[in-house]
Amino acid sequence: MTVDRGIIAGVLREPLIQFLLLGTALFAGYSYVTPDASPGSGEYEILLTPDDLLQMTVYFQSQWQRPPTLEEFNLLLENKVEEVILYREALAVGLDQDDTIVRRRMAQKMKFLAEDVAAARVPDIDELRAWYDANGDLFAMPGRISFRQIYFSPDKRGEQVRDAAEAALAELAGQAIDSPLVASRGDTIMLQEYFGDRSVETLAKEFGPAFAQAVRDVTPGAWQGPIESGLGWHLVFVDNLEPGRQPDFFEVETEVRNAWLAEQKEIAWQEAYEEMRAKYTILLPNFAEEVPAEQLPAASVSNELENSTQ
Repeated sequence: MTVDRGIIAGVLREPLIQFLLLGTALFAGYSYVTPDASPGSGEYEILLTPDDLLQMTVYFQSQWQRPPTLEEFNLLLENKVEEVILYREALAVGLDQDDTIVRRRMAQKMKFLAEDVAAARVPDIDELRAWYDANGDLFAMPGRISFRQIYFSPDKRGEQVRDAAEAALAELAGQAIDSPLVASRGDTIMLQEYFGDRSVETLAKEFGPAFAQAVRDVTPGAWQGPIESGLGWHLVFVDNLEPGRQPDFFEVETEVRNAWLAEQKEIAWQEAYEEMRAKYTILLPNFAEEVPAEQLPAASVSNELENSTQ
């Protein structure tokens, strides 16, 4: 069989292939000039696969947007070897024993492995739609409100603040949202006059839940109020009110897929943990026998004394 030399040349011109071959050569040279501490002993052998070398090159290129130079690649290789050596030596002296950070990291990796089982399965559209139908509330789009407000300050007007707002409302009856009268009514505050396209949740954070619900319920197209907030009293003119709605599945397909996957990962993890947990028996200390009474919490000491008198 004849191999097309042009194809081979094209493959060899690929930067990643070049550095893969280069890395293999460097590794071979490194092994030659750095003999094993104990020839033939697997404990002192560090095997780097072509995939390891390729990953180092890809990682470097993702950071620097170019392939590494010969010197840089050699440094990547040495850093990898250093990491493996230090890890093995740490294990040899028991640094992994009773280390909270190591234990938590390994527990985290076990959880990731369990979740990967769920991530490997790709749901079809029918399954996602059925899941969306059962969990539609998670994707409901809240209503949006646009309005202008006039503020009345309790600090400035005291107990007459609501009366002042009601008097201003009577003067603004039938006036447009941009009436010249608006500028001469109300009190100044470090707060914008017009709020456009806000959700009820956003308004609740800015003014309080009661104000947000009240604004949502007003009839658009006229000055209304007074409505109390955590800041004081307000007159509002709602010029646009879009009710909340349930989006079509295809509008939120990506979000649905992500939420479905998150749920599947949690289910996979819980099932895996329950299976692992079932293998273990938990042994707790007998405080009454192993801990002096003076070191026990008061309730425990009291219980022990009661038991001893029965």
